[in-house]
Amino acid sequence: MNAYDKVQIARSKDRPTAVSYIEQLFNDTFEFHGDRKFGDDSAIIGGIGYLENIPVTFIAIERGSDTASRIQRNFGCPKPEGYRKALRLIKQAEKFSRPVICLVDTSGAFCGEDAEERGQGQAIAENLMEMMGINTPIISIVIGEGGSGGALGLAVADKVYMLENAIYSVISPEGCASIIWKDSKKAPEAAEYLHITADDMLSFGVAETIIPEDFKHFRNMCKLMKSQILEDFNYLSSVPKDKLLVNRYNRFRNIGVYYEKEV
Repeated sequence: MNAYDKVQIARSKDRPTAVSYIEQLFNDTFEFHGDRKFGDDSAIIGGIGYLENIPVTFIAIERGSDTASRIQRNFGCPKPEGYRKALRLIKQAEKFSRPVICLVDTSGAFCGEDAEERGQGQAIAENLMEMMGINTPIISIVIGEGGSGGALGLAVADKVYMLENAIYSVISPEGCASIIWKDSKKAPEAAEYLHITADDMLSFGVAETIIPEDFKHFRNMCKLMKSQILEDFNYLSSVPKDKLLVNRYNRFRNIGVYYEKEV
């Protein structure tokens, strides 16, 4: 299976969306709405619930599962108020010492005129900056597409998981092909050069864990995912708060570092 095959799988309309994971992973959930500045963005779902017996804050990008819900959710492309809502809930989690779980599935942040007018770039940048200093454990899981800054705005975490056919990229293969070769039909070739698969992310240190996909036994798949999350939260909760932030900072500083051997 090549990289572009995985792109197609990550985009499949039959793939479970964030709501399905929330239903399987958490109990007694309660959703919050609004950014306290402009409005509510349905592309991002945020709230609190229990992971087994641990109270957590969950934040998820939801694409929608049919035409009506996809339109309502803006096809999983968040607007600034979505990122501001997410940050509001992450800060709330820090205040009450709740760990945070982010579920990422987006082709990218919404790039329409109204989003730009309301400060899309600034909203994402503030999330990146603030999440780097949030004093509670954060785990982000790429469950489908991880598109550019729209995905990174919820993925400044202590650990990043990727489903085995998920992708994570600065640009879509079609967009890359259009820029480099002026031909979007060269997207499969671009996908190979971009190195966007879960295996690539693991080798680069962008992700720590690859989660096997088994949608025919989705409940069991989520049980295994829950076990991994609980194990990591138990470890991260034992790390002193100042060390947690240093480790998170170093994690991102070390991405892309390489050494050349003198000949």
